[in-house]
Amino acid sequence: MPLCDQDSTSKTMNLMGDFSAPAEFFVTLGIFSFFYTMAALVIYLRFHKLYTENKRFPLVDFCVTVSFTFFWLVAAAAWGKGLTDVKGATRPSSLTAAMSVCHGEEAVCSAGATPSMGLANLSVVRFVTIGGVWEWYTSPAVQLANSF
Repeated sequence: MPLCDQDSTSKTMNLMGDFSAPAEFFVTLGIFSFFYTMAALVIYLRFHKLYTENKRFPLVDFCVTVSFTFFWLVAAAAWGKGLTDVKGATRPSSLTAAMSVCHGEEAVCSAGATPSMGLANLSVVRFVTIGGVWEWYTSPAVQLANSF
């Protein structure tokens, strides 16, 4: 942001607020989901006989899958909230209101065009849909129903 005085230097402005928590929650859940999926694959492929003989393993697997499905929904909602907050903070009218040079009587500040956030909106919808379908498809109950 230019200072608009005799010095022709500029000053860096930071957005007000911390928008990292929803993204951190989403990424952490994704990493835990990846680790669980790798462990489940090892159990399914290497210890298949133990998995089919013991009736407790499929129940535990189903409960963990349902939990991950719920947390994916919560993470997508948190990501959507974080996206809404970032959109509000980067709205041109919000940015010009935060600039001290725009508060002067002679200052004329133009907000400009609103940035397109269509792909960001689509990313939230995509992860809710894909995550939910994948968790449903990989659940033991669906696999059991497909085996008959």
